[in-house]
This record gives sequence, structure tokens and C-alpha cells, in this order.
Amino acid sequence: MSDAALDLLRRIFGHTGFRGEQAQIVEHVTGGGDALVLMPTGGGKSLCYQLPALLRDGCGLVVSPLIALMQDQVEALRQLGVRAAYLNSTLDASAAAEVERQLLAGEFDLLYVAPERLLTGRFLSLLERARIALFAIDEAHCVSQWGHDFRPEYRQLTVLHERWPDIPRIALTATADAPTRREIAERLALEDARQFVSSFDRPNLRYRVVHKDGGGVRQLLDFLASHRGESGIVYAFSRKRVESVAEQLQIAGIDALPYHAGMEASLRAANQRRFLQQDGIVMVATIAFGMGIDKPDVRFVAHVDLPKSIEGYYQETGRAGRDGAASEVWLSYGLGDVVNLRQLIQQGEAGEERKRLELGKLDALLGYCESTQCRRQALLGWFGEPHPGACGNCDNCLEPPRSWDGTEAARKALSCVYRTGQRFGAGHLIDVLRGVATDKAKQYGHERLSTWSIGADLDERQWRGVFRQLVAGGLLEADVEHHGALRLTALSGPVLRGERSLMFRAEAPKAPRGRKSRGSVSAGAAIELDMDSQIRFDALRQWRAATAREQNVPAYVIFHDSTLRAIAEAAPDDLDELARVPGIGASKLDRYGDAVLQHLFDHVP
Repeated sequence: MSDAALDLLRRIFGHTGFRGEQAQIVEHVTGGGDALVLMPTGGGKSLCYQLPALLRDGCGLVVSPLIALMQDQVEALRQLGVRAAYLNSTLDASAAAEVERQLLAGEFDLLYVAPERLLTGRFLSLLERARIALFAIDEAHCVSQWGHDFRPEYRQLTVLHERWPDIPRIALTATADAPTRREIAERLALEDARQFVSSFDRPNLRYRVVHKDGGGVRQLLDFLASHRGESGIVYAFSRKRVESVAEQLQIAGIDALPYHAGMEASLRAANQRRFLQQDGIVMVATIAFGMGIDKPDVRFVAHVDLPKSIEGYYQETGRAGRDGAASEVWLSYGLGDVVNLRQLIQQGEAGEERKRLELGKLDALLGYCESTQCRRQALLGWFGEPHPGACGNCDNCLEPPRSWDGTEAARKALSCVYRTGQRFGAGHLIDVLRGVATDKAKQYGHERLSTWSIGADLDERQWRGVFRQLVAGGLLEADVEHHGALRLTALSGPVLRGERSLMFRAEAPKAPRGRKSRGSVSAGAAIELDMDSQIRFDALRQWRAATAREQNVPAYVIFHDSTLRAIAEAAPDDLDELARVPGIGASKLDRYGDAVLQHLFDHVP
């Protein structure tokens, strides 16, 4: 690695060394090579194109679909003393013209551009007259039609290689399995690019899955009890569900905000801005919220409903703990979630090939949820990455689940589905199995069936677990034509004939109301400060919040929590000592050094 790169890394970004493969990527792209970079959220992807852009002659052009967040990314760079700007539809004509003038005058180190703007004939002609250092294509998985966030404009970005074959390109993503990586390389004409694939593992994240009890909101509140005052995201299945969950959290005294595509645009933008700029906000959202969220101190991500795929789950949970500090991801799901998602896929307008792919990804996520093995091993296995041994930082490692021989229960359940005509959902089937006399049972004469009351040895909760795991295992499926009625699949035959046995995951005992889930700990417990350092840290956060409000920027743009924590622990006496704290470059030292020291002096315990 060149001395110039290391000097810029220290002087501008405040870091003394590179992480992982950053050094090799920076050296490769700076030397003019193309690269495809797969690096988990929080792994330092941005540095992989920002530093080469500063080292090469000209302006680094960054293609990003995230218009709402370009401003924050650019502001963060400006705080570091980097000449950065963005060009998208939020700028009026005069402001856009000024940005274009500065680009041609060579006044930028980095320019962020939305793909729609980049692909216009006018802008491509403008680039012919500009000095470009490199092209960075962020969120490159958007090029894949099989991915979870397909953007058709990305398919046209091959024009960059066609018109400027000598300018290096770097495509970056945090979420792509092997087939998606191959498609990215093909669609962006990066087959000959050097690929840098980092580990998918996020060791600072604790994974936890619970089986939904009712709507799952009470369980969510129990989980949030150990994260009071922390920033986090709660994902829900639908807009209506988002509104309902946000309201229930607000009633419980949690500073929660809703976010979904059906909201009035200005309110949605205001809620996002509050989440980014303030500490302790909980955003309840659909997946419309999140891609590119750059807030480093998100301490938890909770899914109150089942996500659509294991890739989507990985990307959404990856928004927790970007600063490397201990964080928690939590998921609750039930049989209703499985039925709803299967129906959504089967009733969609996609072709049969796409539907099979989406059902396969949903099945992979169900397998992850029901697995009794280490969550991290199961998750990384989907991406083809082995993990040596149990991680010790997931619910299955911390509280190993019990298994039981569910063969006989499964045969009873499958027989009941068959005897009732494969026309009913799990609720009624459980009533029949347990011999619960209902109007529906009388109406259809189910009290006379051979399966009536043969499952009285199990309670309703246990039977729901049986049906959920039969659906997850593909032995039952939801009938779209009959409002989610369960019907047999070909896989059920060997079980019914006694040719196959089944082991089920035992249902966890129901937690008493108001008690936190067993093993649920605050992520902050792993990063506790001593009392004196905590006083300094709290004071610095208050100063940072006030400074961010004055500048109308997210608090993390001023300093990350990890940097404030390091300052609080080091308790520097002067600017020279402060300069040695990781994360403080020359520009921020000049801009904030005196204020930071004054705040430390004012809060000496």
C-alpha cells in the first residue's frame, strides 16, 4: 500500500490502518483496475471508492439509487474536508447547473448521481468534457432481476464501460449470493473485474427468533424493554400493520415513528430525518425504508412479521450495528405469516420461474427460522460460507432448543387435513384434533370424523407449532383458491404411510406478561464504560446533538458513537492527544477539537 493512501487514510478519515481487504481494493482501483466488491454492511465499502477517487486525477462519479440519503453522504464527506456534491431531482435548475459547472471546472473530488440523471443523453455528453477518476456503482445488486431490489435503470449502466473503457469501475453491494454475483458481473460487463468477497459474518449481531404469540406486539414490547433509549428499526409486513404497531409502541411510551410508501411524502421524509438526526428513535416501517441507511448506531432491528426472503432478512438485519458495537436482531413469525407470503407470491403477476425462485427463498428462510443449529451457521450457509463451530451469540447457542419425535402428531395432523377435505385453516383443524365443539365443527359434521379428538394430548400452542413446521417443511401448503386452507403435498405421503419420521422443534414456554424474553440483553451491555467515562460520553453526545441540530445534519455526521466513546475513554488533555483518537481526521480536529476539549473539561468527574 502506498504511503499516499495511508497518509490520506489517517489525515482525512482519522484511521491508522485498513480493515479486511480494503487495502487491496484501494490499491487495485487506484491502479486503474475494475472491481466487484461484496462486503457486509458496516464493513467499510464507501472507503473502497472514496480513497481511490482522492488518489486519482479527476472526480469520482458515484452512481446511487438513494436520492434521500445522498445529501447525508455528501455532508459527511464535507465534514472531512472532501470536496463532494450530489446531482439529483431534488435540486432546482440553477443549483443543478452550478454543480455541473463545478464538475467541468474540476472542483469536486466526488459527485453522487442518481442513475436516472446519469443516463440522460445530456449528462453523458457533459461527462465527455469532464475529468473522471473512476465510476463507483453502489448497491450493485439492483441490477439483478432475481434480487430483492431490482432497478431497471441499472441494466443500462454498461454505457459507462462502452464510452469510457479506460476509466476504472468499482461495483459494490452488501447482499448477493453466488448466482446474483454472476449476474452483476454479466449485466455490468464486469466479467474480467477482480472480485473481492468478504465474509458475510456480522459477529457483533446477536440473532434471535421467536414463534409469534397472537399478533406478536406484546413480545416485541418485551424485547424493546431491554433497548430503551436506543435507536432501532421494526419491520412489519404491510402499511396497515406499520401504522398499528407504531401506534401501540407510542401508547407504551416508546418514541416510535411510522414509515411506508403510502404516507404523504413530506411526513415520510420528516420521519426519516428525525430517525437519522436524533438518538433513541424507533422507526416502524415496511421494506420501503432502509436501503442505504447510513446510521451507524442502530442498536437493534426487529421483524414483527416474517420477511420475504433470506436475502432480504440478511440485508435488513445488516442495518444494525454498522459501528461494530454489539447489537441485536429479533424476528417473530407464525403460521399466518407463512400462509400470507405464499399467497402473495402465488397470486403475483411474475412468471412461473420467478415464483419458484421466490418460494425457494421463502423456504430457505423458514428453514432458518425452524433450525435448531447455530443461527449464524445456517445464515452464512445460505451464502455458501462455512462457519467453524457454534457462534455462541444466537438464541440456539445461548439456549439450545429441545427436539421431539413429532411423527405421530404429524400423521394425526395430515390425516385431519385429508378427512376434512383440505378446505380449512389451522385454527379449525386444531379444534377438530383437540375435540373442541364449535359451530363450524357441527355445521360440517366434523365431530363424527375419525380424527375428532385424537390430538387432545397436545394443547393449542403445541399444535400450532406442528402445523407451522409441517408448512415450513413443505408437507402442507396454503390453497390460494380457498383463502389459505391447508392441503397435502406429495411430501406428506411417506409420513402418512409410516415410511418417514419427523423431528420437531419444541415450542418455547410462553413468557409471563411483562417479563423480558429469556436471554434478551441490552446490546450496550457489551460496551459499558466506567462511571467517569460514561459521564464524559453522555456530555459529548449532548454536545453532538446540539451541533447537529444547528447544522441540520444527522448526529453521526459529526462523530460516530464509537468515536465519542473512544474520546470519553481516552480523556485527552490537548489537541495532540485528541488527534490520536481513531476517527478524528485533520478537518474534524480543526472544526470541533476545541469544542470537544472544552466539553471534556466542563465535565471532569
